[in-house]
Amino acid sequence: MVYVRLAKDWTDGNGTKHSAGDMVDVDAATLAELEASGIVEGPGGSTEAWPGPTGGDTDAWPGPTV
Repeated sequence: MVYVRLAKDWTDGNGTKHSAGDMVDVDAATLAELEASGIVEGPGGSTEAWPGPTGGDTDAWPGPTV
């Protein structure tokens, strides 16, 4: 599972609605779908890059570092 910040609103497979900016836990396959749809954007995307656990801006990362 991967903890990511949404760039756009998204409704998960269970029908739960999540707003842009929400942090959600998704599996690798779902992450790939979200990235392909522009719902999650990582480094190099048009929105602020997701800092990740080892990214340059560790103050912006709310999750674990291990």
